Amino acid sequence: MISNVKENILVTRPRRIYRRSIKSTSLSLILIMLLPSSLISESARVIDKKIPFYPGEKLTYEGVWGIIPAGEVTLEVLPKETINGVETYHFAMITKTNAAVDLLYKIRERQDSYVDADLTRSVLYKKRTESKHPRDVVINFNWKKLEATYTNFGKNADPIHILPGSFDPLALFFILRLQDLTENSVIEIPITDGNMNIRVKVTIGKKDLIEIKGKMYDSVEVTPDMEQLKNIVKKSENPQLRIWFSADEKKIPLKIQSKVGIVSFIFEFVSMAP
Repeated sequence: MISNVKENILVTRPRRIYRRSIKSTSLSLILIMLLPSSLISESARVIDKKIPFYPGEKLTYEGVWGIIPAGEVTLEVLPKETINGVETYHFAMITKTNAAVDLLYKIRERQDSYVDADLTRSVLYKKRTESKHPRDVVINFNWKKLEATYTNFGKNADPIHILPGSFDPLALFFILRLQDLTENSVIEIPITDGNMNIRVKVTIGKKDLIEIKGKMYDSVEVTPDMEQLKNIVKKSENPQLRIWFSADEKKIPLKIQSKVGIVSFIFEFVSMAP
């Protein structure tokens, strides 16, 4: 169980993460992938030693923007690696917009997350984006000093203080799978994007059946509290994020729904390999 935290928000060296203009159709897509990078809370710990994912797992999702196909996202668990002497899980997310969305805003992005083998904190995070706003981001974690340093195209920002047990943006999808997703409960997960620290509560809703591509799944809805995000986006945009996990021991993200203002994306589970 995650320890309770009374404070709602702690911001260090705030930085504007999302452009307010909705001139690009990628805003909600970025919200899905990166919005959790604005969330942070107390130290987390694995509550179930039976890890629901394993090296070799690959999850594929197809996205739509309204009725328009938007692209594909894959979440993958790669072979474990040793980073600075620490054995780590290696997670990857690859995002590709399709031809229809490419005409407005083309995205080719890869994120890599390295989390210690005990799944208690992040060790390294990387993100490379090819788009109108390219990124080559690295977040280095210094746990002796409780600091994270954000680097973009080799330029370092000032280190920020992080709370014990903080995770990177991508790790959130996997760390949530370790939690006890009990109906009508609230948990907190520590995440940092290297720019700011924000505490967010995650509400676990009721179990329900959802339909994806004609198949029914037992699921549980997970909703991060987006109120704090109004510090970095227009209040009128009313950001929302909802994730449905399978209500079984694997807790696979089945559906991800994101909305900022009038722009809404839905990504649905397509396949799992092997």
